[in-house]
Amino acid sequence: MGAADPAADGAVTSGNDSGGDGDEGGSGGQPPTDGEGSGAVPKPKKQRSFWKELPILIGIALVLALLIKTFLVQAFSIPSDSMQNTLQQGDRVLVDKLTPWFGSEPERGEVVVFHDPDSWLAGEPTPDPNALQTFLSWIGLMPSAEEKDLIKRVIGVGGDTIECEGTGPLKVNGKALSEASYVYPGNTPCSQDDQGGQFKVKVPEGFIWVMGDHRQNSRDSRYNQADKNHGMVPVDEVVGRAIVIAWPINRWDNLPVPDTFEQNLSARSVALTVAPQGLALAGAVPLVLWRRRRIKVAETR
Repeated sequence: MGAADPAADGAVTSGNDSGGDGDEGGSGGQPPTDGEGSGAVPKPKKQRSFWKELPILIGIALVLALLIKTFLVQAFSIPSDSMQNTLQQGDRVLVDKLTPWFGSEPERGEVVVFHDPDSWLAGEPTPDPNALQTFLSWIGLMPSAEEKDLIKRVIGVGGDTIECEGTGPLKVNGKALSEASYVYPGNTPCSQDDQGGQFKVKVPEGFIWVMGDHRQNSRDSRYNQADKNHGMVPVDEVVGRAIVIAWPINRWDNLPVPDTFEQNLSARSVALTVAPQGLALAGAVPLVLWRRRRIKVAETR
């Protein structure tokens, strides 16, 4: 009970321990059993066949693809012309799904993919994918036919006031956007119709207002103001930002935020420009009253 088992220690620390001084010659002069000095050549390990490893490699690739689709990027196909000429029907875009996990929210000017918030796609034909398309959508190389997703450009975020009057320009918090670089050639920024093309709305916190770049061929926030969200898209329904056109190869390009959205469009900026003047006026009133009181006291003396 009191002494540790030397054989057990030897098994963990080293295979060369003799087990103690009292074991000298305990091997009885027998030759080593590991083949050393016996002249035997160790047999090389047989390499596993490529065909046996192939299923394992395919399995690892599928798991990685599924993880990438779920947490990093996903491919989506453009089904309509509503985002021309930025996106063409049949383009494949890669959508960043990682940054929303870290609390990032859509910003003005970004092209985003989002789930249908309230039957925007009602009446649209439902595709019937074959087995290969179903498999490719499962691993993220094709969009799922079961998911009702749309792609549009973010015009306004929570707190913004968006306005369209006449043919435009489109205004965000009273500031006009210069949209010639991405609005479809020949289209006007605003549509003159009585179905939603003329509007002035304020975007609630937690929502975004979206519009297609092909303004006269896009059923977007403007024409869904009768739904439960009044045409707004909940931020929670946003899948992610489209960052690049991946296919076809001759269409490969990134999808940057247009320069017009780099101007100060914040709704808070209006309040901040007024605030210094208001503070100056509020600070001047007590000073004027104090000065008038001193003059009045001096005159009574």
